[in-house]
Amino acid sequence: MTEATQPPALQRLLTRAWTHRGLLARLLWPLALLFGALAALRRALYRAGWLQVQRVPAVVIVVGNVVAGGAGKTPVVMALVRHLQARGVSVGVISRGYGRQATDCREVRADSPIAEVGDEPALIQRATAVPVFVAARRVDAARALLARYPDTQVILCDDGLQHLGLHRDLEICVFDDRGTGNGYLLPAGPLREPWPRPADLVLHTGAHPAFAGFTAQRTLARHALRADGRQLALAELLFDGAKPLLAVAAIAKPEDFFTMLRAQGLPLARTIALPDHYDFNSWLCNEYGGYSVICTEKDAVKLWQHLPDALAVPLIFTPEPAFLTQFDALLSRLLLTPQNPTLSSPHGHTTT
Repeated sequence: MTEATQPPALQRLLTRAWTHRGLLARLLWPLALLFGALAALRRALYRAGWLQVQRVPAVVIVVGNVVAGGAGKTPVVMALVRHLQARGVSVGVISRGYGRQATDCREVRADSPIAEVGDEPALIQRATAVPVFVAARRVDAARALLARYPDTQVILCDDGLQHLGLHRDLEICVFDDRGTGNGYLLPAGPLREPWPRPADLVLHTGAHPAFAGFTAQRTLARHALRADGRQLALAELLFDGAKPLLAVAAIAKPEDFFTMLRAQGLPLARTIALPDHYDFNSWLCNEYGGYSVICTEKDAVKLWQHLPDALAVPLIFTPEPAFLTQFDALLSRLLLTPQNPTLSSPHGHTTT
């Protein structure tokens, strides 16, 4: 049985309401109309030039979503970083750094306090070793990255599809199995903006895509990582005399992680689901001394500060080959003329 820390009651109520067009969703629909009108006005102000779109001298690729909540954007960013590294393309990553306490612009380093840079930027930096910058305004992060690493050819923006102040050359819209929910805008539904809307690439990270687009496979590695970077084969956790296994996850869908662990043949004695982006500062680690604690890489960057013996099992995220083929074709044209003002607008392109 999974022990779970429940999100606030209002959040649980809205999450349920967003799956269908029930009474609560319909009662909130007038607010959704207002939200949509304000969002449309903002987009119109950018198109008219009343609000300025800022450019930077690199190809900017935004990986985002139109649905509130996690949809698997960070694994997509990490997969693209590794793909670009394999191609020999110099790449960096920018992010707002969701939930971080600091508001300044800074580079994410191996020793950066997680509370000041955010867990996902810290994970990206640790896992890929590319330059990662965070700032309240993504254009500030992009400029700081290029000032420190001027040879950067491509900047990947983790989230920010609705952040129109930074010009983007390529938009990738990510969906999980929720699809577009009930199809209503916030707060009556999960949509941050109407769908369908133009995008260069659509990628589904779940097992059951709700509509057309490219797909990806998600599996767990057959090894776990220690805090010092050493690997431990998961099979070693099954030896006689090994401690019982406790799996903990503070991600959008913790049950998915537990299911994948069990699929690897691991007998989980206990599972604990915590709210997404949980900081673990108040987690009583000493209560679990009789267990081998297994977690996600995203959780490990925070949990290792309190429980150095925790084991992180990496997620292997593999977009289908057709997605990478199309991505490479689009990127090749952009790398030839990254400063061409006709490349794109900040409002998207053709839905794939």
